[in-house]
Amino acid sequence: MAPLGFITRLPGIALCAAIALVATGLGRLAPVVGAPVFGIVIGVVVAAFLHPGARTDAGAGWSGKYVLQASVVVLGSGLSLAQVLQTGWQSLPIMLGTLAVALGGGWLIGRALGLAPDVRTLIAVGTGICGASAIAATQSVIRAKADDVAYAIGTIFTFNVVAVLTFPFIGHALGLSDRAFGLWAGTAINDTSSVVAAAFSFSPAAGQYGIVVKLTRTLMIIPITIAIAVWRRRQAAKAAAISTTAAAGGADAAQQASWSWRSIVPQFLLWFVVVVIVNSLGLVPASWHPALSTLGTFMITVALAGIGLGTRLRVLKQAGYRPLALGAILWVLVAVASLLLQLFTGNL
Repeated sequence: MAPLGFITRLPGIALCAAIALVATGLGRLAPVVGAPVFGIVIGVVVAAFLHPGARTDAGAGWSGKYVLQASVVVLGSGLSLAQVLQTGWQSLPIMLGTLAVALGGGWLIGRALGLAPDVRTLIAVGTGICGASAIAATQSVIRAKADDVAYAIGTIFTFNVVAVLTFPFIGHALGLSDRAFGLWAGTAINDTSSVVAAAFSFSPAAGQYGIVVKLTRTLMIIPITIAIAVWRRRQAAKAAAISTTAAAGGADAAQQASWSWRSIVPQFLLWFVVVVIVNSLGLVPASWHPALSTLGTFMITVALAGIGLGTRLRVLKQAGYRPLALGAILWVLVAVASLLLQLFTGNL
């Protein structure tokens, strides 16, 4: 007898798979766009106009999260450990530069726009590191309001979709190489799913390179979250020192500064490293690589279909123009900074 949870998710998973099959066919007809982009667009259209309802929500959400993570692990079978280390090291200056632009710009521009500190922090971290994952990790430290988190995620998602739809065309127009585009996507697009979709839409080689860059960039969650935790703890300690309820303030500070490695470092990233090591040892036959690459791309399309089905346009309307303005400005600044840094470091 199938578990109840699986039965509940089955309609949504089936719908995502059906959309992915259609998107794969369209992707073969228009390879410049690619199946992953068609997957998320069809998902958004189905959610907005056909309203599949709550019956598919559980499966779509599960696909958007876990199928995506599994696809990254599968695609790790085409990478070697030497390639991962080399790519991460080469992309480090660009990664740090774009992160500085996102964090510094988020603070200054967000302040000029009159946004609350938590909102601008969440949008800046989401833009500079890895979208919703970075927002969730930062939320575990700063304890932002649910509305602030929703606004930040809605803003980040908006420009993830814009990036998926525009980056491949811009990359071809600029004549970027597979490596240059993978580096650009990996350092300038917010969320892992969007990096994967945009990079694989450009080319399979760009997709593999972009994944490694993006996963290396994801590791920046660790030092940034620790830094925010330390800063919040110090702020709370100062407040507690001048408060008549110092004990309560200290307890609250400890709560705000708490985080766990498991919530910061995604488990699928560890499995990705394991698969890369296994492949580096020659335990994955070379004859399997094309099939695994095809499987990984199809799984990405299934996942993006789920993300599209989970899109609620009304959330973006509720956020107002200021968070969207900050997200747009940071998105453009980071994208331009990534290309300029590639040019200055000889990667372009």
